[in-house]
Amino acid sequence: MTGADTLVMAALFFAVAALYSSVGHAGASGYLAAMAMLSVAPEVMKPTALVLNILVASVAAVKFYRADLFDWKLFWPFAVTSVPAAFAGGAVTLPAEQYRIVVGVVLLFAAGWMFWSARRRADETTTRPPLAAALLWGLGLGFISGLTGVGGGIFLSPLLLVMRWSTVRTTSAVAAVFILVNSIAGLLGHAVGIANLHPGVGVWALAVLAGGWIGSRYGSGRLPAPVLRQLLSLVLLIAAVKLMAS
Repeated sequence: MTGADTLVMAALFFAVAALYSSVGHAGASGYLAAMAMLSVAPEVMKPTALVLNILVASVAAVKFYRADLFDWKLFWPFAVTSVPAAFAGGAVTLPAEQYRIVVGVVLLFAAGWMFWSARRRADETTTRPPLAAALLWGLGLGFISGLTGVGGGIFLSPLLLVMRWSTVRTTSAVAAVFILVNSIAGLLGHAVGIANLHPGVGVWALAVLAGGWIGSRYGSGRLPAPVLRQLLSLVLLIAAVKLMAS
């Protein structure tokens, strides 16, 4: 990858971080999509996405927490099982072809979620999730998060909203912290992958920090524009097809 490619990627990552952090996400599926479109090696994608995820999730978590939107009682049952599962998933390294397929499926799911969430109206009628269900969902979401290099928010958010276990704003806050702890656990489990970080990760880190700060500041005060999420869903769809076809 040339220096120009690194800068192009930085611009893409900035946009992804800004948009994702506005809904409490850290952008891992977007980073994976961008790297897939520019043919970054699979062994580089996972640790790089996790590192960038940690940076953006940290910023988003602080912003949403300061806005008094975080719900600890909703968060902990999912997190207590997801963190060790993310560590275990991070320790698993799939063959390149299998990884492309798994991440491609994740990107397809992310595309569908982004498109659906852009069209969905906020519903403030909620109930608490059953403890057993939260523990089991946390276990599954944590493992797939560590395995693929996403933080799990792209799965947790639709679950909380579809089941009416949380409001839109609270979902964003809980997802941000959920992504942070799972990304850290996944990276620790995949510690050997740190040696495979892309050389441009320093530049990309600055880009996502800036994008994450802007997006989370906007999102903690208002809902993001639906049209932007619809456009992102198209990008994710294209990346998923490219990744699985390569």
